[in-house]
Amino acid sequence: MEDEVSKKSDEEIVKMIQSGQIVLFDILIERYEQKIKRYCQRFLSKKEDVEDILQDIFIKVYRNIQSFNPEKRFSPWIYRIAHNALLNVLKKRKIKVLSFIDLDIFLPHSLKENNSLEEELDQKNFKEIINNYLEKLDPKYREPIYLFYFENLSYQEIADVLEIPVATVGVRIKRGKEKIKKFIENFEKKYAREQ
Repeated sequence: MEDEVSKKSDEEIVKMIQSGQIVLFDILIERYEQKIKRYCQRFLSKKEDVEDILQDIFIKVYRNIQSFNPEKRFSPWIYRIAHNALLNVLKKRKIKVLSFIDLDIFLPHSLKENNSLEEELDQKNFKEIINNYLEKLDPKYREPIYLFYFENLSYQEIADVLEIPVATVGVRIKRGKEKIKKFIENFEKKYAREQ
């Protein structure tokens, strides 16, 4: 029985939890604890802070599980809760989260790219290279890139998590990749000068 349950989708498990099988919540924790922890580590540097917020996130998920619609995907929903929890922590610490006027929303560029960063970098090392430069990005670019490349959320799901238009997600990912490309170019120039 336990093996059968562990093979079920997140949404099926949530339905079972909603119908009273609360003990199955542990399966969701097992599936998402490390993912959400990595996500939080992108924005908080202290281990204790990450552990505290992680606990808060799962408490909120538990308290609000009845409001989740199992017809939708669970992962964007839990990331939305994590996103809101992170925003609250960062606001309390008065850390600049996003600028008041977000030009990405008002001045979207074309989503089509002529020379994609993925095409320029070896596909095998793409995630590793992006990961090396992710911390240098402004959070408004870092978060959608992380959710897209490392958590495999779609643009629509990221838009739902961040509560921004889908086109803005595309713009932020595009601009974030452009910034990473510049970081790489600057590193290569510096390295060439040192040789």
